Amino acid sequence: MKNIKSKGEYKRIKHTFDPVFDSNSRILILGSLPSVKSREEGFYYGHPRNRFWKVISSIYGYDEPKTVEEKKKMLIESNIAVWDVIDSCDIIGSSDSSIKNVEVTDLGRVLDNCDIEHIFANGKAAGKLYSKFSEQKIGRPIIELPSTSPANAAYTLEKLIEAWKIIK
Repeated sequence: MKNIKSKGEYKRIKHTFDPVFDSNSRILILGSLPSVKSREEGFYYGHPRNRFWKVISSIYGYDEPKTVEEKKKMLIESNIAVWDVIDSCDIIGSSDSSIKNVEVTDLGRVLDNCDIEHIFANGKAAGKLYSKFSEQKIGRPIIELPSTSPANAAYTLEKLIEAWKIIK
């Protein structure tokens, strides 16, 4: 199916990597679905201009992690779990606005195995998708934070860090 406004065609995408968490995780940060670049990298927030790793490392006092192992270590040591709302969907490229035919992630995989105190959305799309597909089943609200995506040019890195400090 061709979409004239978007670059490319719809593709069915299946989430292919596991959530990051352990029994000490207290915060769950949910994205919508990994971007094309993240899917290529095989890990969350893989686009070099995504500011997620800069924001988290700044808030928690770490050097910005470069490798997947360093990123996982920082999250675990900071008691942060990371996953996405969508398990599979049809999408054009990395465009959250093109998402359709959503199958949601079983968030119980994380929530049943650690004492999550707060759930945060990395951006409006993740917040809306959680509210639409998961909130009633989970029975817990989500706190929407500004997206760390490079597409969110309205937020400087400094503004993102300030807004995201609520997670600590």
